[in-house]
Amino acid sequence: MKRRDILTPIGIFIGLTMVLFGIYTNGGLGGVASFVDVASILVVLGGLCAAIIVNFSIKELKLTLKVFKEAFRKSENDLKSLIDLFVTLSEKARREGLLALENEIEEVEDPFIKKGVLLAIDGIEPEVINDIMSAEIAAIEERHQKGRAIIQKAGEYAPAWGMIGTLIGLVLMLENLTNPETIGPSMAVALITTFYGTLLANLVFLPIASKLENRTDEEIFLKQIVIEGVIGVQSGQNPKILEEKLSAFLSSEQKKQLEQENTEELVGETVNGL
Repeated sequence: MKRRDILTPIGIFIGLTMVLFGIYTNGGLGGVASFVDVASILVVLGGLCAAIIVNFSIKELKLTLKVFKEAFRKSENDLKSLIDLFVTLSEKARREGLLALENEIEEVEDPFIKKGVLLAIDGIEPEVINDIMSAEIAAIEERHQKGRAIIQKAGEYAPAWGMIGTLIGLVLMLENLTNPETIGPSMAVALITTFYGTLLANLVFLPIASKLENRTDEEIFLKQIVIEGVIGVQSGQNPKILEEKLSAFLSSEQKKQLEQENTEELVGETVNGL
């Protein structure tokens, strides 16, 4: 079960807080109230929803909530655990053969890893395994891109609908130029829709779309490591060599941590041997 990513709601909360603080500092509670206009909200949100419905199919729209939720879930990309898993599989395969891995992977939750190891157990050629798993990665990337596209489009449409609301307000204001006292308040209301659209785009939709894109990149990166690990296990590669090969994907800090743990494990084995 994925944990919640608190950074997304925290970031949105901080952004809204700073905006409200800036408004309150310059206008007090009256200033904050001036930025609330139901008609403007309806124009931006209603127009945005309408544009999204026109742009996408029902099947794609059903993905919106699911994709949106992903931005509020914590990414659990543990490279070190992944490397440790393949080192363990490699050791077992060298001792007992590839068929012995069938029981080992039953506890693995990741279906991509399971599929790769099962292909290796079935004796599929490394090149074919690479092609099959790379095709699945491409399909995953395509699905993610389609789900993310709705949020990206929302980020593009929101400011445009804010501007449409502003134009509506300006037209209505120009029709009442005979009363100079109404020009200021009318202009303020007209500009609020642009404010709503720009705020939604730059605080919610575009940052979330960018975060989801980064998540996709991280997932694809991990799956590339999985392919290397599966092929290494199938070819009977020495566990230490496989570990070194996969460790190339780690950051400097992760490499140091891995070396430290390996040293502690070696020391522990030496002490137990004595």
